[in-house]
Amino acid sequence: MTSSSYKDESQGPLGALTRKFGIILGTERFDECVAFYRDTLGFPVWFEKDRLVCLRLGDGYLMIETGGFAQDRRKSNAQNPTMLRFNVDDVKDVAAMLEQRGVAVDVRRYPWGLVGTFVDPDGNACELKDAGDPFFADS
Repeated sequence: MTSSSYKDESQGPLGALTRKFGIILGTERFDECVAFYRDTLGFPVWFEKDRLVCLRLGDGYLMIETGGFAQDRRKSNAQNPTMLRFNVDDVKDVAAMLEQRGVAVDVRRYPWGLVGTFVDPDGNACELKDAGDPFFADS
């Protein structure tokens, strides 16, 4: 395949060829994590297989599988250096909605923006971020 056959020459080969972005989350508390992301956060089910659930996540997906490890508090960056970030229109409103559903959200303002951090049942960090941040604007 030549570079002239890519859809968008401003991207590299994989960026131009990727049709859907996905995240695979290995979990120990599989059932609890599926319920958290599906029921509490509200991501719709795309498909299910044996001990695997794939949820729609914007233009991509979150695939929840077994094979991770759980911790009763937020995992350290050494244990899990990845954070799931959800860019939303209003961090405070979404944080309040999650708190009504039993999710503790720590909302903080930084020089670079407003975020709301919370954890899933396995202790994986998740974060809300202002979608209107000019840094994330389409160019």
